[in-house]
Amino acid sequence: MDLQAYFDRIGFDGQARLDAQTLAALHRAHLLAIPYENLDVQFGRPVTTDPEAAFEKIVTGRRGGWCYEMNGLFGHALQAIGFSVTRLAGGVRRDLMGAVMVGNHLVLKIDLDEPWIADVGFGDGAFEPFPLREGPIRSGGFEMRLERLDDRWWRFHNHAFGGAANFDFTLEAADPAMLAEKCHWLQTWPESPFVLNATAQRHRPGEILVLRGRILKRVRPDGAEDHLIGSAAELVDVLARDFDLHLPQAAALWPRILARHEELFAQPA
Repeated sequence: MDLQAYFDRIGFDGQARLDAQTLAALHRAHLLAIPYENLDVQFGRPVTTDPEAAFEKIVTGRRGGWCYEMNGLFGHALQAIGFSVTRLAGGVRRDLMGAVMVGNHLVLKIDLDEPWIADVGFGDGAFEPFPLREGPIRSGGFEMRLERLDDRWWRFHNHAFGGAANFDFTLEAADPAMLAEKCHWLQTWPESPFVLNATAQRHRPGEILVLRGRILKRVRPDGAEDHLIGSAAELVDVLARDFDLHLPQAAALWPRILARHEELFAQPA
């Protein structure tokens, strides 16, 4: 881990101390600088859970990533600073689909004076880390909530405009092999949302930008507005302008994005 290169990538020029203030500053800086995105899945390029591969892609290559890459890189950097980091297996929509979803999300627990949850890999989730306490969470102006389900499971409830409503997690260290298996499954299962939909998401001060297919959504605490992207050229421009992703090859995804949009939003005959 080249910490200075990571700090340069996220624009962090403070002193890295082992405290909640540094954790929050790094979390915010990461989300403001680095977009969540699944475009390698769309390009058919394998993605792994290896944090060194995430460093090469995100820091050296100035790309974004999805949860295994974003939280993998963030956890790797925190450990290099000296934080105590435990990787947890989250389950997005476990409430609807059960145990098969466990491991489809990587979450980080940071032990300071009390346990904290850090998650830069949920796309439109919390802007800042939050203590492991049941109750409301206000982050970046958005209202969220942490619920204790039983003696093992916790549930994070996303804000009202979130793309995914919640994810569950326990505090046990995740099995790396299970995370790697789920990472592969999400890239190869035909019904995986990451296979079906191109997406990019990025936190900005006071808002979250969400690209899903040909819809660009600006999400604010008081509502959201949509813009329909009209062409492959505009898609490439949006990725560069709004997400700092300079990927002219994304134009080749346009026919599949159009077909998926028609499938989801076609008017009944």
